[in-house]
Amino acid sequence: MTTEPEVLHYTAFSADPAGGNRAGVMLDAAGLDDDAMLAVAARLGYSESAFLTDPPGDLGGTPGRAFTLRFFSPKAEVPFCGHATVAASVALAERIGPGDLLFATPAGTVPVSVTEDDGVLRATLTTVEPHTEQIGDADLTEALAALDWPAGDLDPTLPPRIAFAGARHLVLGAATRERLADLSYDFARLEALMHRLELTTVQLVWRESRTVFHVRDPFPVGGVVEDPATGAAAGAFGAYAREFGLVPASSVLTLHQGADMGRPGVLTVELREGDARVRVSGTGTRIA
Repeated sequence: MTTEPEVLHYTAFSADPAGGNRAGVMLDAAGLDDDAMLAVAARLGYSESAFLTDPPGDLGGTPGRAFTLRFFSPKAEVPFCGHATVAASVALAERIGPGDLLFATPAGTVPVSVTEDDGVLRATLTTVEPHTEQIGDADLTEALAALDWPAGDLDPTLPPRIAFAGARHLVLGAATRERLADLSYDFARLEALMHRLELTTVQLVWRESRTVFHVRDPFPVGGVVEDPATGAAAGAFGAYAREFGLVPASSVLTLHQGADMGRPGVLTVELREGDARVRVSGTGTRIA
């Protein structure tokens, strides 16, 4: 009989095990095929889990600090997952020390820097090149119908768009915090639309101030109602906010997510002038 490699349990975007977004982390998944990784992710039931194997020969990076990183939800592989990247990076830093890491992901190469302050580890990932695209009127109407959101509940200063920074997310602005808090949607209907548009999540956003936002991410295509903290969507939203002039080209944004689920987390999004990529950072900790 063979023994399955150990699965570690971490939460990302919170230093409190009761907050943030949980992920399974398998630091040595070399013996697992795709079906086995999917089965592990389904058994864990987290929105995503991370699986590390040896890096491709041309990846570069520091020997022993470069890896291939794949992500599985309970239903399917996803091209990129921010919170599982943070979780995996914190898990590695606990074993090989803080510093720079390099990951080959299905979405592209993702560098991560892990720092330690007073015993708390913080990981900062740099996304692949982001972009946004229009959503058709019929698709937007269907999304709003699936969410049971009247069009008048949208924030007119946050135009609906599909944003990408490793995975595709539909960004919809909520006019009020109450609208954001009241999330009760048609799971199957939204899932069908998301499959057709190849979306990973729908990112619902309410703007509190110039650089502070509250977000929620329905994730029916992953087999869960809602993602508690979504690093990939945070990166995509940062690129979206910069493109539409919502924030300066060089700025730091704070995204609060998970409070409505009882799992509060904080995602920091950094935009640098002259660099299209987006940096997303957060703390992480192991779950006992």
